[in-house]
Amino acid sequence: MPAFRQVGEKQLPNPVLCMAWSPKRDLIALANTTGEVLLHRLASFHRVWSLPPSEYTGKKITALAWRPDGKILAFSLGDTKQVVLCGVEKAEILHMFPVQSPVTCMNWMEVMEESSVLSSFYTSEDESKLFLPKLPTLPKSYSTTSKIFSEEKSDEILNLLGEVRLNILVLGRDGGNVELYAYGMYKIATLDGVSGTCRSLSLSSDLKSLAVITEVKSADSNADICYIQLDTGLLSDCLPELTRMARKFTHISTLMQYLHLSLTCMCEAWEDILLQMDHRLTKFVQEKNTSTQVQDEFLELLLWGQSSPELQALLMNQLTVKGLKKLGQSIESSYSSIQKLVISHLQSGSEALLYHLSEVRGMSLWKQKFEPLGLDSGAIDGAITAVGSFSLKANELLQVIDKSMKNFKAFFRWLYVAMLRMCDEHVPPELNKMTQKDIAFVADFLSEHFSENEELFNRKGKYFNVERVGQYLKDEDEDLVSPPNTKGNQWLRFLQESTHLKESPLLFPSYPQKSLHFVKRMMENVIEHCLQKPAERSQKTLHDFLSFHLCGTIKKNKMHCVVFCMPDISPCKLYVLQKGTDPNRHIPNRFMSVDLSLYYDADDDDGAAARAHSTYRCLDARFYDDQMLTVILQGLEEHNGERTLAQLSLASILSCDTEFVLEPSMRLDQQCSTIPCQTLVLGNQWREMENMKAEFVAVNGIRKVACVLSANFRHVRVFEMDVEDEDDEGVDSLNVSAQDGLETTITSQGPVEESEGEAKAQEGDALQKTEEQLESEEAL
Repeated sequence: MPAFRQVGEKQLPNPVLCMAWSPKRDLIALANTTGEVLLHRLASFHRVWSLPPSEYTGKKITALAWRPDGKILAFSLGDTKQVVLCGVEKAEILHMFPVQSPVTCMNWMEVMEESSVLSSFYTSEDESKLFLPKLPTLPKSYSTTSKIFSEEKSDEILNLLGEVRLNILVLGRDGGNVELYAYGMYKIATLDGVSGTCRSLSLSSDLKSLAVITEVKSADSNADICYIQLDTGLLSDCLPELTRMARKFTHISTLMQYLHLSLTCMCEAWEDILLQMDHRLTKFVQEKNTSTQVQDEFLELLLWGQSSPELQALLMNQLTVKGLKKLGQSIESSYSSIQKLVISHLQSGSEALLYHLSEVRGMSLWKQKFEPLGLDSGAIDGAITAVGSFSLKANELLQVIDKSMKNFKAFFRWLYVAMLRMCDEHVPPELNKMTQKDIAFVADFLSEHFSENEELFNRKGKYFNVERVGQYLKDEDEDLVSPPNTKGNQWLRFLQESTHLKESPLLFPSYPQKSLHFVKRMMENVIEHCLQKPAERSQKTLHDFLSFHLCGTIKKNKMHCVVFCMPDISPCKLYVLQKGTDPNRHIPNRFMSVDLSLYYDADDDDGAAARAHSTYRCLDARFYDDQMLTVILQGLEEHNGERTLAQLSLASILSCDTEFVLEPSMRLDQQCSTIPCQTLVLGNQWREMENMKAEFVAVNGIRKVACVLSANFRHVRVFEMDVEDEDDEGVDSLNVSAQDGLETTITSQGPVEESEGEAKAQEGDALQKTEEQLESEEAL
């Protein structure tokens, strides 16, 4: 009876590069060579969704990692040097951040340490909801121009924080650089002193140490594999403070993303049709033959009802009555939408940002607790000032919108009536009434907007800028074409005359010559500088306390456990190292090897009992849980080249009392002959991979599943690891036939006597049970 029940098998069209099981659900993420991310369900390997590559993200995926709650999937891209956080429910990209060099490996872990301080913080973390209103959802009618964000994702962005308990995304980069991101967003530590390229890494759940495996290439192109264990005691000692700081800075990063999307929606609400008036007036100035200014042309039409042939041609042939009406409706609709977004989104987001930055500033003043983590009150003050300037610029935009709406409404109403009279059409009575006050208002509008713009056009050759809102939404470094008029502003005059308030840090600078986009970019740069301070401080405190040469993969827990092979020296052996995570506590290290040779009873050609021997080499190994190791073995004999999926007990491997004393100054291959060795014990935890050249495996001990990938990277099989197949061929179409040699020796089964009817009944029950179980798992 083969161990492990096969529940899915599929041939994929593109080679698979990375596999990762969800820690909470029966889902597996795959990344293929085209840059596509796929999510499959355990039951029948059904595909849930796919995320195609794009020019904004990249196509060369190098690593995958799940957030511990299974709601966010992280993947790295080598061609664009970015890390992407993707939502699992809707396959949406929620957050992206750049890295200096391509990421080669990543690990997302959850801190399991508990303390009374942390428990009180977990319960009081939502205090901000008592003081801040809930941020409104972004409008569904807008689609973002960046093409990597969907139109209904503002709620998902705000849920990026996940659970309050601290989780850390660890990135290993090309060049040996290691970075730690709290909640997958905020960089809390960086380390540049590791040599080589990171191949595997693991941060212990108690934050005591970080284990890294790197590949170092020598001058003769030979690669040495090194194991390095780094002391991260600062993070462990300051865990309550680190959690508070990381939570706040992650709030800030999320709000920055929210403000970015809000501004993107504002840019899309501003339509290109609003530039029609500017373009037509510019063309009119370029083509008119008279020396009369545009302002005088419109004033003559306003006061005497007469216009030049050029102006009449502009109004009747290019602008038209219908076009003017449409332009007025577009301006009113666009301005109203932008005004609502500024009030409900930009101002609310800025207030929340100021609240969280003020709390972080309070933390920085508690120097005994937070100074070791690198909180800089000066940098935080700069960030608060930048957010205040952004709020002032948003309020300035509101004033410009309010004034423009009033001006355009009066101007278009008058111009519409004038154009109707030119056409000798009927003018509605409600539009025909124009008071002296209305005439003065239109005259002031013409004097303010047209004279300044015509002077600017003659001096710089620039077009008219009667429309004043669009210049605030342009992502340019140039000054505003038409900045607001501050003449007669009593507050500004008072500030200029006051020597004490002029340079006061309590007043936010307003930058009247700059656009809203420019001030937003400046705010982002200042906040980014503020967020980098703790990572720079931690870089100086992390150091390594153990280093030697080996190769393999790491398991995280209270003990760092590494499994590796040395194929050039001992191809038939598997090595396991177990070392404590706390460098300040002496815990005996365990170093063992496993002889991958198996002796079993078999029958010779004459039917007589004989002793057989098989030798294997390990192709891949993964930690199933704290007690089991899942491996892919390949027979080395000519008659036994099949691949086998097996599970080995770590307790039996590490049960030897013989202690191996590691000499860090020597290479491990020079000491391998003295490492204690255990014999291979498979029991009934193995299964031959028939008709498949199995090469790689991904496992999840919590969900008790495994996915095997073939050597051509296209053929996958999925297994439930704690369930055995039915001992009857044809019962389940997914089952693979059992082995006959090893199974008869390793697995002990008693004889079963039952009638033919009872056998058929049990077959039916087994089929029904299998279908019900698969349906329940798919529903989950």
